[in-house]
Amino acid sequence: MKAARRFGDTNSGETPMSDTVPTTSPAAKPADKGPALRASAALLLARALKALHPDAKLGTATTTEEEFAFDVLLGKPLSEDDLPAIEAKMKELVKANLNLKRDFIAKQDASNLFLGQGEDFEAELVAEMDTDAKIEVVRMGDDFTVLVKPGPQAFRTGDLKHLKLTRVSGAYWKGDATRPQMMRVYGTVWPTKEGLDTYLTRMEEARKRDHRRLGKEMELFMFHPYSPGAPFWLPKGLVVWHLLSQKMREYLIDNGYQEIRTPILYEKTLFETSGHWQNYRENMFIIKEDEHTLLAMKPMNCPSHMLVYASKTRSYRDLPIRFHDQSILHRNEVRGTLGGLTRLRQFSQDDAHLFVRPDQIEEEITNLLGMVHRVNTLFGFTYQAKLSTRPEKFMGEIELWNEAERQLENALKANNIPYTINAGDGAFYGPKIDFDLTDAIGRKWQCATIQLDFQNPLRFDLKYVAEGGEEKVPVVIHRAIYGSLERFFAILLEHYGGNLPVWLAPVQAKVLSLSAPYAPYAREVAQKLRALGFRVEADDSDQTLQSKIREAELGKVPYMLVVGGKEAETGTVSVRSRVNKSDEGTKTVDEFGAWLKERATLKY
Repeated sequence: MKAARRFGDTNSGETPMSDTVPTTSPAAKPADKGPALRASAALLLARALKALHPDAKLGTATTTEEEFAFDVLLGKPLSEDDLPAIEAKMKELVKANLNLKRDFIAKQDASNLFLGQGEDFEAELVAEMDTDAKIEVVRMGDDFTVLVKPGPQAFRTGDLKHLKLTRVSGAYWKGDATRPQMMRVYGTVWPTKEGLDTYLTRMEEARKRDHRRLGKEMELFMFHPYSPGAPFWLPKGLVVWHLLSQKMREYLIDNGYQEIRTPILYEKTLFETSGHWQNYRENMFIIKEDEHTLLAMKPMNCPSHMLVYASKTRSYRDLPIRFHDQSILHRNEVRGTLGGLTRLRQFSQDDAHLFVRPDQIEEEITNLLGMVHRVNTLFGFTYQAKLSTRPEKFMGEIELWNEAERQLENALKANNIPYTINAGDGAFYGPKIDFDLTDAIGRKWQCATIQLDFQNPLRFDLKYVAEGGEEKVPVVIHRAIYGSLERFFAILLEHYGGNLPVWLAPVQAKVLSLSAPYAPYAREVAQKLRALGFRVEADDSDQTLQSKIREAELGKVPYMLVVGGKEAETGTVSVRSRVNKSDEGTKTVDEFGAWLKERATLKY
């Protein structure tokens, strides 16, 4: 089996990281009380909101691995200034130590209950349930009943003492922009005060690392309301974007990928064939060309890659064929969900589709697992794998789905990769392995994905000529390592707190003149280093040296080169390192160039 070439292998002399994937499962952990506490805290929040706003209409609860939230329709917007009063009411209810009693009632009784309370949204949810279903509710004390989802539950409000409300946002009912816009109040709850304090400290660190703030300070990108959900890449940010893009392109080409670029706009017929029109249309930008023709901007590359594969006869000897494409994608995300670079309407992926014979699936997935491991560990991420299985809304026969899920699970087991089952979260055309990265402050981000697709090759009538001359249907593996380049950029920026590795820093060194007479020498040094291939600027302004240093530090420049009379006479620079927070002494320009090259060479 041919191993994937390492991402960023160099001859730098550094011992390369291994491509070997983790082979041990995590140690067993004590039972986690968090899910039960968060589910119950969301209900406690609902009661507090109703106590403070009796005319409020309750929506639904949401929980994540660290947060809870509840949606509510009010006659006025909420802001973070309203959170202390809501939190105080919640803590009052905590002190009352009310019983949380789970109950099951007939559908008609539940409908009458919620309609009688004026809870139109909860009544709507009940109406959508099976006629014979028993409706699950929680009674909090004697005078509050709320609709709940199945799941773990605390027993009393007194268990929820270590809580904190954190933020508020808008959210459309059921995520539908045509329905009422509600207020979503977020919070967190922990079994211990220490756990809560640790989380809040981490969240404060996250605010300091917010990529939107860093992007503005470092002049990397901007947004404008005239183009919601689409970034404007500024010169320094585009440097970083291109570096990430190019290194991935080089890596993939070295591993047998063919780079292609496909159009953005297609007639709807393409997406009817792929299933996107039936299963993903609400997320697509649609354009009416004339009375009879609808066009759509592609949300994914896979349909266009099917067309490229089908453009000529393929032999079993040609497979695997690996198409890589970083062209622009568009998805019609609701405005209220957009957030910096992490949720966009326009973006690019390090996207690829592998057309393989069935007997090649295990080897290709094994290589992909190695690539995911290589790239993520090089950036200092740990990660966890999830096997996402058949969703409720899917294409094709269940037998093919079962086979695809079995193939992915076998690959994970064969490579000794611990994983969890993420039931029902597969793509509509196939199951997938998703990877959650853990960053420097413990947050999880879903980025890389490997998806197995038996459906689209059939829908597009894809074939290859087998060894015996008969025609057979290939299997398609959809995969991305970064995911969205823009989102990965944001994650890296926050992971490093803006202090990007020297190879990735938009400005690697800045030459600072002590005063005006030495400005020409500062420009000369910068020009010589740029000629050596480095990204260097000269600050020859009339500001004080301390002001220049502060500006370079705000821009997260790794190295500052101070030059004055002594340096101009001797052809040297005085090196100040932001990386090591130290002075690195005086070096000639050539010595610094060699020194910087060693530190700026990509150690992929």
